[in-house]
Amino acid sequence: MSKASPRFRRILQDLPGYQPGVTAAIPGGRSFKLSSNECPFGPLPSVATVIAEAAQNVNRYPDNGAELLTAAIAERFGVPPEHVAVGCGSVGVAQQLLEAVGEPGAEILYAWRSFEAYPILADLAAATSVCVPLRGETHDLPAMADAITDRTRLIFICNPNNPTGTVVHAAELAAFIDRVPPDCLVVLDEAYREYVRDESVPDGVSLYRDRPHVAVLRTFSKAYGLAGLRAGFMIAHPPVAQAARKTMLPFSVNSIAQAAAVASLAAEAELAERVEATVKERTRVREALLADGWGVPPTEANFIWLRLGDATADFAASCARAGVSVRPFGGEGARISSGEPEANDLFLAVARAYPQRG
Repeated sequence: MSKASPRFRRILQDLPGYQPGVTAAIPGGRSFKLSSNECPFGPLPSVATVIAEAAQNVNRYPDNGAELLTAAIAERFGVPPEHVAVGCGSVGVAQQLLEAVGEPGAEILYAWRSFEAYPILADLAAATSVCVPLRGETHDLPAMADAITDRTRLIFICNPNNPTGTVVHAAELAAFIDRVPPDCLVVLDEAYREYVRDESVPDGVSLYRDRPHVAVLRTFSKAYGLAGLRAGFMIAHPPVAQAARKTMLPFSVNSIAQAAAVASLAAEAELAERVEATVKERTRVREALLADGWGVPPTEANFIWLRLGDATADFAASCARAGVSVRPFGGEGARISSGEPEANDLFLAVARAYPQRG
């Protein structure tokens, strides 16, 4: 019998798998997950009812065009339906875009460190990543503009940035976009937009309207609390939205996700109260850390960032032993989600006792 194995793309030999957040396991005790930037609250009663009703029809394929969801998004943001594309979370739409622009020789430009899926998705799209180091824990937009070449097809701007929570402001972002050639797509990844309280941070939807090479990613996974259902969307001009729809895996946004997302848009007033509670906890945690001597960059997301360097793994292990999981990035730092007060208090107790300050 031949010992030969099936042949796969060479890129898979070195491709790292996406590393999701984990939950600390404490025998006999309660543990908290602050590693995935999830909403700590369950679905609103009205949304839970819709989810239960939609579950009765899972023997049927979902609406592949997500027409009801597309219409609801268009109405909510005041854009034409043909400017909307949906996907399996905002990362799914990002993959659709990279499949539309990626090919050998194409370059994908983004800051680093930023969302860890970017290099994976770029590699799978046969494109070359061009990474520009952060400056002051946020995007160095002048350096990114200088890194653009005639091979640059797509640029990611994660605002607020994951995992640092830092932001770029309206004037600097507009100036950067205006330096980008019109045949290069600028993707504003705004997965955490609902948590922003800094009024100088632009809403990408306002920027895209008169800029055909700008697209805006949003998700229902974070503030809307539907991470387990996987629904995200993009707002962009018709050629961009159409390209993303062409590369969408059929039926990738399931019927329950679509129904829940529509119901969540209708319940935004109630959801806003939960978002505000998360923002208050984020502020409380950051201020407590600063008071204890930690260096914590300003954040507009639902998490904070600690630059820990070589102590990152040890700090994450200390948190895990206490029953709280954080998201370590080896040799760099840890991202800590804003959870329920009890979880945040436990994390703060670990940080206060830790001998080294980041």
